[in-house]
Amino acid sequence: MIKTYNPTSAGIRTRKSLVRELSFDKPEKKLIKSLKGPAGRNKGRISSRHRERGSKKHYRIIDFKRNKINIPARIASIEYDPNRGPNIALLNYADGEKRYILAPEGLKVGMTVVSSEKAEANLGNSLPIGNIPLGVFVHNIEINPGRGGQIVRGAGNYAQIMAKEGGYVNIKLPSGEIKKVMVSCYATVGVLSNPDLRNVRLGKAGRNRHLGNRPHIRGVAIANPSDHPHGGSYKDSGIGMPSPKSPWGWKTRGVRTRKRAHTNKFIVKRRK
Repeated sequence: MIKTYNPTSAGIRTRKSLVRELSFDKPEKKLIKSLKGPAGRNKGRISSRHRERGSKKHYRIIDFKRNKINIPARIASIEYDPNRGPNIALLNYADGEKRYILAPEGLKVGMTVVSSEKAEANLGNSLPIGNIPLGVFVHNIEINPGRGGQIVRGAGNYAQIMAKEGGYVNIKLPSGEIKKVMVSCYATVGVLSNPDLRNVRLGKAGRNRHLGNRPHIRGVAIANPSDHPHGGSYKDSGIGMPSPKSPWGWKTRGVRTRKRAHTNKFIVKRRK
């Protein structure tokens, strides 16, 4: 749900905040760690532009692998995670261990989830994607068996089981792409929480700085092509040149950037 505000100031006039359904605010001490080091820099040099550390926060250790097999877990709390869009859920396993997972929409405190090959396709359960019925929505999907969920992890995202062919399952990703995934790869049932995150409006530049985002400058406003492919064309229309250039003057438009072309065989249909 989105919350709006009375226009008592310029910074709050256009602000829209996300109202999260949380049950507990204090994180589990054993499942957090400090975020250290500079943001967006490698050995002091900027490797990812327009990044900064932002407000102080702890990183929550998320269990993307769901590798506690056949051990049921109770949902102890639904919590806020400053490092990602969806909420996270604290699991209390029957053997006493605690872990965080991504919380799907509709997951409540007191519910029981399990990760197993024979688990039912219920909300929050993790099981091989080959055992999930057609049409079911899933998230946190493995690409390589045992490596842990790598795709469909953003707020409100989900993939849909489309078809099963031999040792592969066709899934429709949030981008519209249909991709083959091995039947032994694990996935979690459900749609991730906070689908309204895309409707949030920060209202002022200061909140963006708190999130760790520095001011972003357009490529055409940069003085030299050595600093940006669109540089050196501020007074011209468009980018001011027939095509973007590399820092060494090479034309870069139309050059394919996908390096792992051998994985094209797993793409059934390209994204829209």
